[in-house]
Amino acid sequence: MIDDATAKRVLGLVGLGLRGRLAVLGVDRVREAAQKGTLELALVGMDASENSLDKVVPLLRAKGVRMIEGISAAALGGAAGKEATAVIGIVDANLAKGIRGVVDAVGA
Repeated sequence: MIDDATAKRVLGLVGLGLRGRLAVLGVDRVREAAQKGTLELALVGMDASENSLDKVVPLLRAKGVRMIEGISAAALGGAAGKEATAVIGIVDANLAKGIRGVVDAVGA
């Protein structure tokens, strides 16, 4: 589980990524990026609907994309200026590396 401080740092990086078009938002865009092979990392809302998760999680597993779970869909949405989102995909290798570093440093 990701603690609040780590989640805040990750969401800050995700917000920068979204503004810089280094990340994609939502199930459809994340599926698209995964199928194209451009997805580096996915942040999956721990409380996202079962329907949304069923659409994206099996594909992420099949493509070998690392998933970071433990942040709420509302918090993910907040980073994007939305109410909630099930998943955010990182398409930039350097941003993905930075987020993985933050998460791995706390052993989540």
